[in-house]
Amino acid sequence: MTTTGEGERIPNDVLTSVRKSMNLSQDEFARGLRGAGEELGEPNDASKRLVQRWESGETRTCRPLYARALKQFTGRAPEWLGFAIPMARVHSDGAGGHDMEAGEVGTADAAATSPEQGPQSEYVGIWLSRYEFYSSSRDETFDCKHHIVIVQHGNRLTAQSLPGASTNPDSPLSLDLTVDRNVATGTWTEQTAADGYYQGARYHGAIQLLIEPTGRRMTGKWVGFGKDFDVNTGPWELRLLDRSTGRASIERYSTTPQ
Repeated sequence: MTTTGEGERIPNDVLTSVRKSMNLSQDEFARGLRGAGEELGEPNDASKRLVQRWESGETRTCRPLYARALKQFTGRAPEWLGFAIPMARVHSDGAGGHDMEAGEVGTADAAATSPEQGPQSEYVGIWLSRYEFYSSSRDETFDCKHHIVIVQHGNRLTAQSLPGASTNPDSPLSLDLTVDRNVATGTWTEQTAADGYYQGARYHGAIQLLIEPTGRRMTGKWVGFGKDFDVNTGPWELRLLDRSTGRASIERYSTTPQ
């Protein structure tokens, strides 16, 4: 078991949000991993208990066998599913040589160093994400919408778009935010469609949002690099649609936003 601080576990909210966005229970997710292993010719013993250990932070890394099954099943490498990445550390063995010691580095470590700000409002639920960007090559401003599911741990919010719930087909969106009073600050990542205008390019950047007192709307701006290495910016809004992240709610919003 790997923990941080005074025995504190850091839940893998990224994996949880991805699983919820796929509208799968932990048992169904494990079944999908077993199926992916069969497809790869590498059978595995993924179980509901294993998924629970991953999501709770009890286990922060995954074996290569499971890493390949996760990539096959979700389309994401482990580091983009919130897992810590094993990293070898070199230290002196006291006899003129050096030994290798396994360590970890990953997104969970960043969460471990983020101080808790005390009780926060609950932001768990399904939200409408809407941002605008200007395409210089097409000389046009685009209005992009996603239905996203937000998972919260303390003052950290992790969001993942629902499949098929975007005005940009096959362009999954991820957000990782930290809440400090009425401000949410963090990063965004979007993978464009392989057969779309941007031919599968992956874009990422920073985002800062002001949270309205009701806790049901956040507005602000994003910043990121364009394909010509210029810095772009534009408005971004999150609006709460449903406090529930249950199966019925996710099915309801797994549609193109209006």
